[in-house]
Amino acid sequence: MKPGEMGDDLPPEMEVATAAARAAGEVLGRFFGTDYTVRTKESYNLVSDADVQAERAIVEVIRRTYPDHAILGEEEQKDDAGAEHLWIIDPLDGTNNFVHAIPHFAVSIAYYHQGVSQCGVVFNPIRNDWYTAVRGQGSWVNGQQAHVATADKLTEVLVGLGFYYDRGAMMEATLCAMRELFQAHVHGIRRMGTASLDLCQVGCGMYGAFFEYELAPWDFAAGLLFVEEAGGRVTDCTGGDLPIERTSLLASNSKLHDAVLEIVSRHFR
Repeated sequence: MKPGEMGDDLPPEMEVATAAARAAGEVLGRFFGTDYTVRTKESYNLVSDADVQAERAIVEVIRRTYPDHAILGEEEQKDDAGAEHLWIIDPLDGTNNFVHAIPHFAVSIAYYHQGVSQCGVVFNPIRNDWYTAVRGQGSWVNGQQAHVATADKLTEVLVGLGFYYDRGAMMEATLCAMRELFQAHVHGIRRMGTASLDLCQVGCGMYGAFFEYELAPWDFAAGLLFVEEAGGRVTDCTGGDLPIERTSLLASNSKLHDAVLEIVSRHFR
């Protein structure tokens, strides 16, 4: 992918985001499918050496151009989320997939100015898939402009969802919402384990909607803009705006938002 394929007036932050994603992708590519150290938070919530080294690669690229910008990341970077210039990064979204050699994971990088997302990159280095978005300039996948699905009925779409690591009440609520979506006769439910890519799949029209009852900002910062610039809508699971903190999330093609919101909000706790 060449960033210039999006247009001739890309902001400089987009070039930095792309370079940082590529650097992290090179790290992940070296680790993928090899023996490496995995540290276990819980039996189902993993962090690997790849996460940490990829995050350091991202930070190095950003700091080279913007040494004074704040960076909020999943592993080591915990700067102020309210900073005027803020980078929100996930060096390896989909760690469980990565650890089990499933090639469905991504690097996610977003740049925010005064609390508003300006550009974002989601990159799957194994498939070499680039999902990019710039505010006011649309969303692009591998150089082709992306658009959400045109469906206006739940009976015409797949719906994606995610399970947070909590395996108690939150998972039960998710299963209840999933059951009701099946009763609404959606084509099917998909749980792929990488929220940033799930959001991009909404933006590309593969899913009519995606929801998860708890996500961190590094999980959704880049994907949120991708959905919106592709014509979709993103809120929390009560219909409110997303904060730059842990929150629930519902993304859709806009036309189906209210219908899915009615279901997911009923089970949200």
